[in-house]
Amino acid sequence: MARKIIIDTDPGIDDAMAILFAFHAQELEVLGLTTTYGNVSVEQSTINALALVELAGKTVPVAKGVAVPRVREPGEFPDFVHGKDGFGNIGWAAPVTQADPRDAAQFIIDQVRAHPGEVTLIALGPLGNLAAALERDPEIAHLVDEVILMGGTWKERGNVSPVAEANIINDPHAADMVFTAPWQVVMIGLDVTHQVLLQNSLLERVRNVNPKEGTFLYDIAQFYINFYSGIHDVEGCYFHDASCVAYALHPDIFGVARGAVRVATDGLAMGQTIVCPEGKTSPLPGWDNVPMTDICMEVDSERLLQLFEETLCQ
Repeated sequence: MARKIIIDTDPGIDDAMAILFAFHAQELEVLGLTTTYGNVSVEQSTINALALVELAGKTVPVAKGVAVPRVREPGEFPDFVHGKDGFGNIGWAAPVTQADPRDAAQFIIDQVRAHPGEVTLIALGPLGNLAAALERDPEIAHLVDEVILMGGTWKERGNVSPVAEANIINDPHAADMVFTAPWQVVMIGLDVTHQVLLQNSLLERVRNVNPKEGTFLYDIAQFYINFYSGIHDVEGCYFHDASCVAYALHPDIFGVARGAVRVATDGLAMGQTIVCPEGKTSPLPGWDNVPMTDICMEVDSERLLQLFEETLCQ
């Protein structure tokens, strides 16, 4: 039986890679996409999510979610990373389909209630929709199979501040709610995504076998690769969001440590994912009864990229 997933997303070039990856994976059943601000506005991310569903020839619902952080002031959208349209400014046609009438939080609640214990939430952006669903219906934390999120960092340097990763700093209060809720969270952060480099040679092979989606992925990736090449002197882009889909398929690709995670919500450390390793305690308040998070620290990059390529070429 295919694993039921909801993808919470702010597409975004790397989100697009992850979503098409999931659509091609026969082991996954995508129940829906829920959208948030992050790489682009929530309005643009909803347009992009609908476009990806149409590109893939699916009938998966898309539910629009939160537009701003819970507490902090909104930041600027990183159009220097993903382009103003989130798709590398390639001029992709607008979708003709419409979003689901429910908001993202209600869509998540409805699907989890309809399939208790079976739904995995794969979160690829800021975590406001998951926090809103928890606030509206706290019981869903006991009904979700697993939360796999792209965000945070433990040992690796942050990519927005010295300590903070983009998705977490975008809504640190929501992230802290998600990490401290009584469900199983898997954190796939910069500790592993910076170990995997996606290069044009792989995208060209996908394009040759799957020209429709492969051409789209190749074209949008050029903006993203140019950004990473400029700031990190690498010939490719880091493999962020699609790593969450790979974990849902084959968690043994990753090496995992466990710890309680809290998120700094203000000051110089805002957005930092602070880890108290399993077996350690803190005499200070704020750490009692915080559940253990599985934190991905190692990855078989060759196997991960092979899985991505083979799945998109099916």
